[in-house]
Amino acid sequence: MVPNEVNSKKQRNEECFINCLPRDLIERVFLRLPVSTLLMCVGVCKPWQNLIRDPQFVTLHLKHASRFALLFFGKESIAGERHPSEAVLIDEAWSQSTYAVPVVGPDDILFGSCNGLLGLYTKTSSIKIANLATGECLRLEKPVKNLKGDHFSFYSFGFHPLTKEYKITHFLGDCVDVCPQNKDRFNVIQVYKLGDETWKDIRTPEGLSLNCVRNSCSINVDGTMYWLTEDMAANWQHAVMSFDLDKESFARIQLPASVPEDCASGGPRQYWITEIDWKISISTAQTYPSQPRRLVGELQIWTLDNKAEQSWSQNYNIQAIDYIPGPNLAHGEKLLAQCRDGNLYSYELLAENVTSKLLKMAKLLDFSPHKPDNMQSYICVKSLVRLDVYKKAGIVCRPNQREGWELEKWEAWQHMISKMEELWSRVHQKEHESILNGLLPHVSDDSIRQQIGMKIGQKFPVFPDQPRSLRRLNLVEQKRDLEALLARINNYVEIIKVGASSSNAVIFSRNHSEGEDAAET
Repeated sequence: MVPNEVNSKKQRNEECFINCLPRDLIERVFLRLPVSTLLMCVGVCKPWQNLIRDPQFVTLHLKHASRFALLFFGKESIAGERHPSEAVLIDEAWSQSTYAVPVVGPDDILFGSCNGLLGLYTKTSSIKIANLATGECLRLEKPVKNLKGDHFSFYSFGFHPLTKEYKITHFLGDCVDVCPQNKDRFNVIQVYKLGDETWKDIRTPEGLSLNCVRNSCSINVDGTMYWLTEDMAANWQHAVMSFDLDKESFARIQLPASVPEDCASGGPRQYWITEIDWKISISTAQTYPSQPRRLVGELQIWTLDNKAEQSWSQNYNIQAIDYIPGPNLAHGEKLLAQCRDGNLYSYELLAENVTSKLLKMAKLLDFSPHKPDNMQSYICVKSLVRLDVYKKAGIVCRPNQREGWELEKWEAWQHMISKMEELWSRVHQKEHESILNGLLPHVSDDSIRQQIGMKIGQKFPVFPDQPRSLRRLNLVEQKRDLEALLARINNYVEIIKVGASSSNAVIFSRNHSEGEDAAET
């Protein structure tokens, strides 16, 4: 029997054996597998495909999914140089991702994360809903095209656990209704349910602050969207508004009765709505007058304990933090915070009578040259949620790796990446040609050749024989990659110097020996 036929028969027998196992047992095994592995399993056989694509299995797998912190950096121009939008994932073990997220284009801006799906705002007439793990992307028309003054923070994305419906909301500024004097307020929320053909307008109970939404964004918890609005009669001069994604109804939640104390050296007090451990939280601190996101003094964090009774408890008073990312401050049992030095840190918190001390401060990553007030943090998962079931309402596709990058404004960035890859290729080639094939074979002295070989082993533990991955690195890994490249070049130069000096020593020794022999004769 031909070997290939033997292997094929063996594989069929193994598949048959596995499929003879009880479905619930196979399901329990699959629930422990990551999405990347399950996507490969889909192509193994029809029973596996049916199981993995079963909506009930997708929901169960989602409940078992590990949580990631997704750090998003919006596109910006720094010192005349354009930097594209970037995303970095941090898993539960606090390990960072290496490659860029393919579904995030250079001009995209993240406005929401829900069940492994990302909501991405674009400057075009459409927005995107993309599956972080599978790469599926759903393009939807915006409710109003070419809307002047539109902003990514006016969009939100959520899921209701009872109806199983995904909805996108959009705060529509009053300037559209020919009321330019009220451009900082809105009276309408536009709602779109995935699968529908149109958006619908829902009027708010009153005119609400659009500036508060822009400054604090919104969050979705357990099927309800929350955001801050002005309430000048309240102690904090703010209140929380909520919008139930199922009933599509509004409610107002008053903030704590106690008033935060301001210090004389601080500037205006700012408020942010955040989510910590699936609970609505309010973070507040004074800021610098000229830097409205840089904190001064204490950061207070309050959590909503009972929505019906509108009762709050103060969790933390935290010192010595410069910036906080939103809308998710915490990942696991640690707090994320940014500092002026361009680094992101994680902090373990110890609460003692509300006043908290920051413990075990650990540097996570260097996000420079991005500005500290240009970072968002979301908690996300990798899921099997399919978007092709909504294809009647929009265009479903896989993201093109070149999408957005072909624009002229990103040519310089693309050129820089190409030059980096070209340098790596040349360095690898020189290492092989000059050191392995050029230097060592010409050193006749065994001890010196061994010495050079040991030096090479220390400087270059691995000579890569395989080409580098074509996948684009994220911003953190790009900087590490550049540092590794410069170190590799320096090591190469050092090895060449060692080889040259060793060869000269051999020649000198040989000439000296020959001179002594000639003198004796």
